[in-house]
Amino acid sequence: MFGNLEKKTGVKMEDVMKLAQSLQNADFQDEKTVRKVINKVSKLAGKPVSKKKEDMLVKAIINGNVPSDMSAIEKMLKK
Repeated sequence: MFGNLEKKTGVKMEDVMKLAQSLQNADFQDEKTVRKVINKVSKLAGKPVSKKKEDMLVKAIINGNVPSDMSAIEKMLKK
């Protein structure tokens, strides 16, 4: 399963696990923390995030408006 994920995304599972561990105690109500997480994920995925999209994501995360499924997240990112 993880091998397929690595092939599909190009992201090593080791890196994903390190990121997940670093997020366990993260304060997602803190804007600075949320921006750092967004930047880490962006770098890990090799996908740049525009300032506008970053601001939108930060606002959504801080306000607890985070979608629970991937299709809703994809729609949010396409705005």
